Amino acid sequence: MPESEAETDVAVVGGGPAGLHAALVLAQGGLSVVLLDESDTLGGQYYKRRAEQLTAAFGDFRPRGTELINQVRAAGVDVRTGTLVWGAEDSGRTLFTSDVHTGALGRINTRATLAATGAYERSLPFPGWTLPGVVTPGFALHLATMDRVPVGQQVVLAGTGPFLLPVACALLEVGARIEALVELNHPYRPSTSAIGGALRQPARLAEAARYLLTLARHGVRVEQGARVLAAHGDTQVTAVDIGQEDGSVRQLETDALCVGFGFRPSTELPRLLGCLTEPDPTGSEQLPVVDADGATSVDGLYVAGDCAGIAGVHAAGVRGRLAAHAILRRLAPGRAPVRLSGLRRRARALDRFAELADRLYPLPTTADIPDATQVCRCEGVSAGEIRQTAATGWNDLHGTKAATRAGMGPCQGRECGHIVAALAGRGSNPNQEAECFAARMPIRPLPMAATVEGQEVP
Repeated sequence: MPESEAETDVAVVGGGPAGLHAALVLAQGGLSVVLLDESDTLGGQYYKRRAEQLTAAFGDFRPRGTELINQVRAAGVDVRTGTLVWGAEDSGRTLFTSDVHTGALGRINTRATLAATGAYERSLPFPGWTLPGVVTPGFALHLATMDRVPVGQQVVLAGTGPFLLPVACALLEVGARIEALVELNHPYRPSTSAIGGALRQPARLAEAARYLLTLARHGVRVEQGARVLAAHGDTQVTAVDIGQEDGSVRQLETDALCVGFGFRPSTELPRLLGCLTEPDPTGSEQLPVVDADGATSVDGLYVAGDCAGIAGVHAAGVRGRLAAHAILRRLAPGRAPVRLSGLRRRARALDRFAELADRLYPLPTTADIPDATQVCRCEGVSAGEIRQTAATGWNDLHGTKAATRAGMGPCQGRECGHIVAALAGRGSNPNQEAECFAARMPIRPLPMAATVEGQEVP
């Protein structure tokens, strides 16, 4: 049996913007709420908390996050940070947890569950991507904003997506030199239809303009229509090959290469509970099917934030509030607001912006990944091994996973799973839609302490 057991009206899994906004609405509506987050602090990736010494020296990072977190605590939400949700059953009415420090197991019984588990950065393998000094943009941003440390002195940023712009500006602020910002697509020379969509989002357009002006003031040029082909070095990345649209290749010296292709939704929990899914706009992920309020096909299970589809921090907050209001109507109808038209209009507008971003920043295919490139870093499996295994004709995605061990390492496929799925799914049928690894318990690795102390997993 677990060491501890708790009862609550609503369990919110994830303490980022969506989870915080939802927990606040639910608690203010009079429901008992448990907010669970694997991190030791609330805020998620967007509302990260600086260490006290750095806050004293450089100020609060995103004070709105501090204000929101304080409101959540003041509303009486039972906040449980450092708590891993590794499994669930009974349509999400029972959650299995583990203390990330002690390994102590727990069980939470709830009347409704809201999954606000956020997203991961999307990486795509290329020769040299495992070299020290090759990182994701999110890691570079964390160092720059949380620790005030540049990831390198001569930095190349590459990939695709609007996230590259704030990362570049944060690196400039802490003294890094941006050798190049290499954007795969042409979002800053958009088509006429894309311009029309952007003009309907003046706040987001102004935000992008501020980033681009900052880069221009520092002499950083955004190279559109270019991509990283390979990184070079021995014990550290020292150079990177940049391929241009005309087929030419140039090499840049660098001591840090940040490459990212947007974000991937973290959907293990809702998929574990069996909710219906559908392909996301990229065709490489399976998203929970939700209604306008975040309700899934599983009774009592709701999804909000980037877990329901990548749309950014503003949409995450709105989606969290809408899901919370839906739960209030279900569990405490007398305390739920009657009119939410303004919030729904805001959600639709932000969804349109997310659709525009998908059009402006399409992802590259996996067809160009060389066979010798390592795809699964945990198990050391190359793209060629995955393709060869899938090409036998009798190995589907999970057969390929079992035969090669790709996706079976400590990350459980969170970093490479979408690539393994794309390579395996298209091994014998190029038109086959990519799948994803099945979600199974534990959806995160359990601490050894839970086993060493003799506790049994339910």
